[in-house]
Amino acid sequence: MIRPTQLAPDFEAEAYHLGNKVTIRLTDFKNQWVLLFFYAGDFTFV
Repeated sequence: MIRPTQLAPDFEAEAYHLGNKVTIRLTDFKNQWVLLFFYAGDFTFV
């Protein structure tokens, strides 16, 4: 478990930016504030 004073572990994920699918890494945003938003049901056909 990560505590508030610890850095989040680096990860890689696919994202959409300006209509394009891109791969992002948490380290791409080093020394910046980052808000992560996950929506598990997005792009699924339920």
